[in-house]
Amino acid sequence: MRALRFALIAATALLAVPSLAVSAPKHEVHHNSDGLTVPMDEAKLITFTQPVVTLFVGNPTIADVTIIDSHHAYLLGKTFGATNMIGLDSNNRQVLNSQINVTNRMVGSVTLNRGAATYNYSCTRLHCETSPRPGDPNDYVANTESAAQTHQATAAKAALASNP
Repeated sequence: MRALRFALIAATALLAVPSLAVSAPKHEVHHNSDGLTVPMDEAKLITFTQPVVTLFVGNPTIADVTIIDSHHAYLLGKTFGATNMIGLDSNNRQVLNSQINVTNRMVGSVTLNRGAATYNYSCTRLHCETSPRPGDPNDYVANTESAAQTHQATAAKAALASNP
């Protein structure tokens, strides 16, 4: 019953805000004023306007970047969340500082308030998934992080098995 009630609330929230129903094409990195957005478990080609020699990712459990050449790299969304990427040129000067947003093919978000506790969800047109933010209950955050770690471990095992 709770799941049905939540689904109705989430669907109502998405229908009430039509601008949330418009999303970037499924297979492109979306560049906007908030940085780069890429779906989880997808690798996308990114292009730099200035030559970049070194890249740092703030939280490598959220995203990973592999340099191809000084103007191109692959961005991999590992688990949903936000981090940043800093690029340095050959003189170790910062030429890039961009936010990376890894989504779970999100169309919108819903915040469920239960008394003083808040529960945040990222939603597509079909369903919502947990997306905790600072201030959400500790159990909720821990369960979500555990699921993300399990997902990452499973992907790493699959990669090792396919590449003996």
